[in-house]
Amino acid sequence: MVDWPRLSRQFTDYLVSECGVTQNTVDAYCRDLREFVSSLDSRDIATPSQITPTIVREHLVRLNERGLALSSIARHLVSIKMFLRYLHIVGITAENIGSLLETPRKWRTLPHTLRQGQVEGLLSAPQPGDPFYARDRAILEMLYATGMRVSELAGLRLQDVNLAVGYVRVFGKGNRERIVPIGSHAIDAASEYIRSLRAVLTESAGPIDALFVSRTGSPMDRTNIWRLVNRYAREAGIEMAVGPHTLRHCFATHLLEGGADLRVVQELLGHADVATTQIYTHVDGSRLKSIHQKFHPRQ
Repeated sequence: MVDWPRLSRQFTDYLVSECGVTQNTVDAYCRDLREFVSSLDSRDIATPSQITPTIVREHLVRLNERGLALSSIARHLVSIKMFLRYLHIVGITAENIGSLLETPRKWRTLPHTLRQGQVEGLLSAPQPGDPFYARDRAILEMLYATGMRVSELAGLRLQDVNLAVGYVRVFGKGNRERIVPIGSHAIDAASEYIRSLRAVLTESAGPIDALFVSRTGSPMDRTNIWRLVNRYAREAGIEMAVGPHTLRHCFATHLLEGGADLRVVQELLGHADVATTQIYTHVDGSRLKSIHQKFHPRQ
């Protein structure tokens, strides 16, 4: 019988030392792997050689039955494929079972976006009488202005924001750096927050370089930011579930609706592959139709 916990720890060490993935990615892979290992234990699968593509697919089906989003299930599959590849690399299995599983790219669904009027309502949801109005308004404006991932926003430092010039320096997946411009609304909101509230929140916390901080002065984490966005969406009367990634989708979709070049949107989002960005061309069907009508010779 294999010691699954020990093997999982070795896999974690491999991710950190050999793959160079971020800590957020390591944490996600480990969470997914714990669920997979738990399912193996429940089926009395005691050795890696007993793992088959069918077993993996049945595990994914159970995740789907629990109501997980396709994007989450796809991430689980990536985590499992990485683990199975590791087992083959270190000689524990004779074959890389993960290579027999289909890629999650085939599962990609169209992202849910908001209409521009709904976004305006969301951005206007924080009220001046709220003690954290300046911070919350700045967070919402910054998310929509830049299309940042929630982890990127949580990782923003004070020195990463140049409000005089109007840009933020973002560190994305693989610690890749990109420069993203911001407009006047985000600049005004961030300026007001830094000027009127941030110093008050960090007064008792000591020196801290995180841009967005909680009521106790500690850096805002991804969960707190997600809850904040979702709460204001409900207050704005938006019935669908809305999180920071929804604003990322809106950022990309609304840029394309306005005529932005796909490659520019790819750069702003920090996508390594333009194929990832192309999903937004399917969302903006009205723009494709207008371009076709404008430029096709047989109209």
